[in-house]
Amino acid sequence: MSGSPTGGSVKSYAAVDLGASSGRVMVGRAGRDSLELIEAHRFPNRPVRTPEGLRWDVLSLYAGVLDGLRAAGPVDSVGIDSWAVDYGLLDADGALLGNPVHYRDARTEGVAEKVWATVPAAELYAATGLQYAPFNTLYQLVAARSSAQFAQAERLLLIPDLLTYWLTGEPGTELTNASTTQLIDPRTRDWSGEVADRLGIDLGLFAPLRRPGDPAGLLRPEVLEATGLSGPVPVTTVGSHDTASAVAAVPATGERFAYICTGTWSLAGLELGAPVLTEASRAANFTNELGLDGTVRYLRNIMGLWLLQECVREWGDPDLGELLRGAATVPALRSVVDAGDAAFLAPGGMSGRIAEACRRSGQPVPETRAGITRCILDSLALAHRRAVSEAQALADHPVDVVHIVGGGTRNALLCQLTADACGMPVVAGPAEAAALGNVLVQARTHGLVGDRASMRQLLARTQPLVRYTPQGDPAAWRAAETRLTER
Repeated sequence: MSGSPTGGSVKSYAAVDLGASSGRVMVGRAGRDSLELIEAHRFPNRPVRTPEGLRWDVLSLYAGVLDGLRAAGPVDSVGIDSWAVDYGLLDADGALLGNPVHYRDARTEGVAEKVWATVPAAELYAATGLQYAPFNTLYQLVAARSSAQFAQAERLLLIPDLLTYWLTGEPGTELTNASTTQLIDPRTRDWSGEVADRLGIDLGLFAPLRRPGDPAGLLRPEVLEATGLSGPVPVTTVGSHDTASAVAAVPATGERFAYICTGTWSLAGLELGAPVLTEASRAANFTNELGLDGTVRYLRNIMGLWLLQECVREWGDPDLGELLRGAATVPALRSVVDAGDAAFLAPGGMSGRIAEACRRSGQPVPETRAGITRCILDSLALAHRRAVSEAQALADHPVDVVHIVGGGTRNALLCQLTADACGMPVVAGPAEAAALGNVLVQARTHGLVGDRASMRQLLARTQPLVRYTPQGDPAAWRAAETRLTER
């Protein structure tokens, strides 16, 4: 995309959106009554297994960002969002100490139990509101603190903050992503000094907190030269956790909605005004992550389309459309698995692990690719149903529509099954929710859109949405849920 930044009521924004398997730079042209998104550049995100473990190739990602900004052409601002929890360590000179560790690396195995011996799980949840996940930043830090790298570290930057630092030279820690570290108190929206002190974690490693809309500096002269951009080009802090940006782009018309951000993960839950820190919420493994404008993303992490992505990779990348058409002909709910089971977290051999889970539970073992695909989609829809239902009860927040955003909106079978399972309408779209949320926060900072409600109204007017109405017998889903929970 080329030309010059437009004045008046339309401006151009670069949204750097990094996912677990690919990154892209999108250009959003936003105005008071218009919102258009164009892909400038897409690049792979290929983790590398080294003798030390699984690592992110962050230098390749940074090169992709620079290439994307060059392809984007002149823009009025840049914003970065990515996956959560992972980080880079910098030495006293600001140099990166090795490639960041991947959250699927095995180094955190058994670490949670060591943490809980000092801060019991119930106390940790009451203080931070974060669900248990073995890869939370807190557990990564405890696993890493005896390493030589950690001993040299003077600064810790979460992945989007690290890339922002390389672009601008100004360090910061964006709040929505910081809330996934398990070191933030969701009531104060600041660091939990008590938790950090009890676990011997130095909060001085973190750069000062930033909030969506805060300035994050200007592109350095070297970056301007590498990208061909003319300065000054500001970098704007957005909801740098991609789910925070995606939830900001839910095109809801009121407050009685649930959302499911779909992709490698499914993040299913509610947007609330305050965290839910009860013991029942902890037992149900719901998390309280921070969103825009003082909101809380009350949600459950579900393994998501990772299950299908891994099977497709294992099968040699067959045509996905053909797989889904075949899955649609397979009888519904013959076999279901727990899509939140940590047994499915690691890469490799996914179809065999799904078959084994069915075998262990006494269900028919799917023997074809279509059968395995249908088992995965039924299981995801069932997990969506459970998360939406339990979130409403735990937060005392009823809903009457489910919004699906992200890559899963392109999977019509999954959207329909989710509507059937939840027993309420599903509105699917936009597919590029994280990038759009990123763009809209930048546009709001420049005064082109108003509050969250105005942002969502603009999305509803400008983005293609598909509505799915529940079909079939809801009793079948209740029976499948009972079958899964009683095993």
